[in-house]
Amino acid sequence: MPKGEETPLMRQYEKIKSQYPNVVVLFRVGDFYETFNDDAKKVSAALGIVLTKRSNGAASEVPLAGFPHHSLDGYVEKLVRKGFRVAVCDQMEDPKFAKGIVKREITDIITPGVNFSDKLLSERKNNYLTALHFSYQKKETIVGVAFIDATTAEFQVSEIHLADLKDLLSTINPAEVLISKSEKARITEIKKFITESAFTELEDWRFQGDFARETLTTHFQTHSLKGFGIDGFQEGIIAAGVILGYLQETQRAKLSYIQKITPFDMGSVMSLDPQTKRNLELTATLQNGGREGSLLSVLDKTQTSMGARLFKKMIARPSKDLSLINSRLDAVRAFVGSKEIRTALCELMSNICDLERVFSRIATHRALPKEILAFYASTALVPKIKEILLNIPAEPFPELLKEIWDGLYEMKEIQDEIERALNPDASNSLGEGGVIKEGYSPELDEYRTLSSHAKDRLLEIQEEERVKTGIGSLKVLYNKVFGYYIEVSNANRAKVPDYYERKQTMVNAERFMIPALKEYEEKILNAAERIAELEVKLFQELRIKISKESGLILRNAASIALLDTLLSLATAAIEYDYVCPELHEGDELEIELGRHPVLERILPVGETYVPNSTLLNHQTRVMLITGPNMSGKSSYLRQTGLIVLLAQIGSFVPAARARVGIVDKIFTRVGASDNLAEGESTFLVEMNEAAAILNNATAKSLILLDEVGRGTSTYDGMSIAWAMTEYLHDVIGAKTLFATHYHELSELETQLSRLKNFHATVAESEGKVIFLRRIEKGAAESSFGIEVARMAGLPEQVISRAKEILGELESAEAAAFNDGDSSPSKGKKGKKAERFSKVKPKDDFYQISLFEIGDSKVKEALDKIDVNKLTPIEALLKLAEIKRLAEKL
Repeated sequence: MPKGEETPLMRQYEKIKSQYPNVVVLFRVGDFYETFNDDAKKVSAALGIVLTKRSNGAASEVPLAGFPHHSLDGYVEKLVRKGFRVAVCDQMEDPKFAKGIVKREITDIITPGVNFSDKLLSERKNNYLTALHFSYQKKETIVGVAFIDATTAEFQVSEIHLADLKDLLSTINPAEVLISKSEKARITEIKKFITESAFTELEDWRFQGDFARETLTTHFQTHSLKGFGIDGFQEGIIAAGVILGYLQETQRAKLSYIQKITPFDMGSVMSLDPQTKRNLELTATLQNGGREGSLLSVLDKTQTSMGARLFKKMIARPSKDLSLINSRLDAVRAFVGSKEIRTALCELMSNICDLERVFSRIATHRALPKEILAFYASTALVPKIKEILLNIPAEPFPELLKEIWDGLYEMKEIQDEIERALNPDASNSLGEGGVIKEGYSPELDEYRTLSSHAKDRLLEIQEEERVKTGIGSLKVLYNKVFGYYIEVSNANRAKVPDYYERKQTMVNAERFMIPALKEYEEKILNAAERIAELEVKLFQELRIKISKESGLILRNAASIALLDTLLSLATAAIEYDYVCPELHEGDELEIELGRHPVLERILPVGETYVPNSTLLNHQTRVMLITGPNMSGKSSYLRQTGLIVLLAQIGSFVPAARARVGIVDKIFTRVGASDNLAEGESTFLVEMNEAAAILNNATAKSLILLDEVGRGTSTYDGMSIAWAMTEYLHDVIGAKTLFATHYHELSELETQLSRLKNFHATVAESEGKVIFLRRIEKGAAESSFGIEVARMAGLPEQVISRAKEILGELESAEAAAFNDGDSSPSKGKKGKKAERFSKVKPKDDFYQISLFEIGDSKVKEALDKIDVNKLTPIEALLKLAEIKRLAEKL
């Protein structure tokens, strides 16, 4: 349709929409928010609302979908959760006073990574917006990464190798990722490990170095970025510039509260890949992905939202800085030793609002009166917190608590300003009066006086007119449509004076206006309008005054958050009987009677968790653990990893004693699952995880292997497990716990000097197996798999047959290895050895042990075996194959 034929409303819409082509524009029209054209079709489908049409001038119609304005928050929430970016276009003037088309502007843009809605945000989780910039250098790809939580002003930047991108993104778990259109092909791969993130593709010109630096220095009003410690991050600065430009576009110059950007050093924190975080169930369970039953759910005793977010980050990012860890432990120890102080501080914490997010709403002009009152009440508690901290009976006074004390500011001027300005009973309805306290603004008080006397004056006019006209039932009334008027019943119509101007005829009465009432109506309405305007203006000025103190406010928030996390760790330590670990830069890991921090809390009533010890040092680098299913092997592996992790976040640990050498990475290989969507079998997934461990682990790492090679044939699986164990022992040298059902691997203890056998103990009583769940030295005698199958309810016929088959196989194995080396030989140390040398079984083994029959086909099969080319394991497998042939015959 030619532009000239469009209605003025649609011309206005098209102009605004052209500025935001990739955003759903919610266009305010009267009491509704409307969407048009393609936006309408998307919104109709996403929200399940009716798609209609409206006239666009002449004979044309456009698709239309809308909803009532009071439902805005709920519908925006649904759209953003589905990954849409939404722009809210509001009416900027009262339609009654508009000259021509009502003025409209975009007042807010909400995206998955940029929103301030309580309905969309989890108070205990950060909402990160992330930008990625890929730089292709000679031999590698470097990725610039920046991320920000717009609701807390946390803004960080990093520069990493492409191989480390998965770990970093899974650590911060961004709500939205900004990426250049030229790199869109990477989105599919990245989505594999941050499945819930939304992706926004931006034009390539945004990813330019000079443009990014200028964007950042202009915002921070600095000559360079050296003062922030990020000047060397060339690619990271580009990502940070992209983020800030995106925020400027969506928040329309409301970013003054973002006052710093800091480097995010992956090298200072323990590396945890997505598999490890998932397998250790740090923040969500394997079963349903929920929080309940995770490590976080057990340990998080924080009282504030700020503390909860920081606590979650600490669990996901354990430190490698011994000094930092010990400073946290000193603070926790001080709180553990003083119940009175711990209780008093926790009570104060419970009364503190989310200072970070409330402040960001203040700074972006979103905060309502009750939020500022909550901010006032919370900051008023700072002097009490400082006073209690000084009474901690610790000698010397913990350095970290001193830093917290120094970081708390009383902010008396802002406190006084809020107290003078806001009515303590103020509602959240700006523009309806009662928000600003009497005495704060002389002009506002004057209009309030005029308004408050309005009723008295109206009663005076009513009495005057009754006397003048002799109409005793005359009334001065008001409604929103006609304003003020005089109502006279039809019975008294003849008494109405000539100066009464008829305004409306009713069934039983007439309504009139007189000059005196008209004049006062203007004064009253003008006063009400001015009161509303002044309250909004004064409240906005108050928000601006508070925003100017952003540095102090955010420092207060950070100090309170850290204090809250330390109190949480102390509370858990007392409640769960944890001990303070000893951390060191050495390589020894010694845990005496360690316990699983989650499992011990969820055991049925009457059961107690069986503790176990761990010792990994220069003499023992690999603990090979055998034993049946359900005997506690997996729990033992996980508890060891969790105790190390807890120690490195600065927590007390569930053990009788613990000495922990700083670990750089924790790796886990647990369970079996496939990835059919990507065409990956269970075994391929298992091998992908195993390869990631072998290619990234160091001698300072802790590796937890719960079965390797179970997804393929016995021979293949055992060979892989055997070779991996040797590689971990000889090449990597990492501290390793390896739980396996391959009992043959126990032979490695005789060949690998720093590998020791352990087993999960069981007891047999009256034909039943009792799992003792103790880890002791030595190899297990059996996996008791058939007994576990019986417990699962397999038919007795299957159980009996399985026992027969097991007996035959064990007899064959005993005969096969009775007079030979039962394991692959190991070459001399320091040289490449043949790990699986060929061992010749005894010639009479085949015929005497299994095949005392004369069938020609069996003999023929036996004759084809070249025993000189078989390992004992291969020989067993070949015998089993021939045995099946014999049974068929």
